Amino acid sequence: MQNTEINEQDRRRDAVREFAKIGGDVVMRFFRGANASELGVEIKEEGNLVSQADLASERAILERIRASFPEDAVLAEETASTTQAADRLWIIDPLDGTNNFAHGLPWFSVSVAYYEQGEPRHGAVLNPVSGELFFATRGGGAVCNDRKLCVSSAESIADCLVATGFYYDRGESMRATLRHIEGLFTSGVHGIRRFGCASLDMCGVAAGCYGAYFEHFLSPWDFAAGRLIVEEAGGRVTDYRGESLGTKPSSIVVTNGPLHDEMLRRLAS
Repeated sequence: MQNTEINEQDRRRDAVREFAKIGGDVVMRFFRGANASELGVEIKEEGNLVSQADLASERAILERIRASFPEDAVLAEETASTTQAADRLWIIDPLDGTNNFAHGLPWFSVSVAYYEQGEPRHGAVLNPVSGELFFATRGGGAVCNDRKLCVSSAESIADCLVATGFYYDRGESMRATLRHIEGLFTSGVHGIRRFGCASLDMCGVAAGCYGAYFEHFLSPWDFAAGRLIVEEAGGRVTDYRGESLGTKPSSIVVTNGPLHDEMLRRLAS
């Protein structure tokens, strides 16, 4: 019985990476290529786009999940949703950074995570342009391709870069983020970066590029895989109150660990 459970975990671990690559192959067929004219971008809400690449990537990943793990539940951004309390749950973002993608900016990803009983077990974030595949399995560390990931050693906000993002709301959420950015600049931070792809921002913390990343509102598919990658690289991920993330939309604070309390204090203001 135990060997069967181990084999099933091995299958899901390998599948997380495989499914991310499947999605990456699909979106790259649309990006700046012969199929770019078929991108079919639509507006879901102000500033929030969806394209045929999003939909095609999600269909391809869902097809493989249902064929390989038909009893597992799925939570995906565009076409499939299910109970977030499922014991075995795949959380999929078929194209994170659609706005970048639609404008020809080569900074987007495919994010695939597998959760059991509300906790991440395996996660992968693929940048299909660079070929960088960020991956983690619970208790097994985090890697980018064959390189082990480790968070920054910075002990002060003044010693690092900080990343952020803006939710699609152009009202108070945007203004609050701008206030926090202003406050960080007065702290002597080396710089603020906003690249428009939450999963890759989180991987930037895991890789030690950023000391911290914050965003006022993210959906679970935005952070499901990145959360595990950061934690396995030695970092910390919570909401703005310092509480653990679940599988529901949340504000998010991601740090190397030593900077976490300082970031929470700044965001609380």
